[in-house]
Amino acid sequence: MKLTSIENIHCPELEIYNKFKKHAFLSDNSFLADSPKVVNFLLETNLQIKSILATQEYYDQNTALIKSKNIETLYVTDKKEMEKIVGHSLHHNCMMHGIRPDETPLTELDNHILMLDAISSTENVGSLSRSAAALGVNSLLVPSNGPHPYGRRSLRVSMGYVNRLKLHVYDDIMVTIQKLKDMNYKIFAAEITENSIPLMNVEVPEKWVLLMGHEGDGISKEILAICDEVVHIEMQDGIKSFNVAVAASLLMYQFKHKEVLLGTKMALSL
Repeated sequence: MKLTSIENIHCPELEIYNKFKKHAFLSDNSFLADSPKVVNFLLETNLQIKSILATQEYYDQNTALIKSKNIETLYVTDKKEMEKIVGHSLHHNCMMHGIRPDETPLTELDNHILMLDAISSTENVGSLSRSAAALGVNSLLVPSNGPHPYGRRSLRVSMGYVNRLKLHVYDDIMVTIQKLKDMNYKIFAAEITENSIPLMNVEVPEKWVLLMGHEGDGISKEILAICDEVVHIEMQDGIKSFNVAVAASLLMYQFKHKEVLLGTKMALSL
């Protein structure tokens, strides 16, 4: 394992670790990951890794894992110098520069899809990605004008589990929803309206899309109008809403649970 000592923290090769706080991605679809747990998880995937910036301690503890990957450059330095390179204080001892995986075409997504509309928080995108992976909703649709699941903070919150999802980035939500409907998906919008259906009463089809809206504004009337059903989670009086990531987790769990029950009933009827 060949480690590269840093002689000049301002060299062009290290700019990626500083500029990512201002620029989400570069032309080569780069991403930045930090913290040993996230970095190590991603090292166990088939992602292309360009470099690692870490302390000697990190390399000593993870030698076998790092040797198993074909990584172009392994930068070694101390934590204080890492903070100078990054431009802020760190609570960990490693960072990684990788290349995002190719997007999955819309036509190749699974039968169950989590779709995000105008989610503004990168942390919420990370939490939504992690919950989807945990609950077996293995396809994720995100807008091109919102936080990307491979953004540094989002990736950290998801613990890297977004890598287990089929990811597609869309440009026009109205067009995309119509394409999904043409492919026989039923579109469920998570929102509280006069005609929304309580979650306990929802009938879950074989192919479905769960659409989650903006944390404060929710889903617009125009978008709600083209969805097949609007569903809400039953709550105590006086409570207006859940956090979007919590709400999506409850909805996805119930949708998957209802699917299992439906499959059991169909098997018993045969």
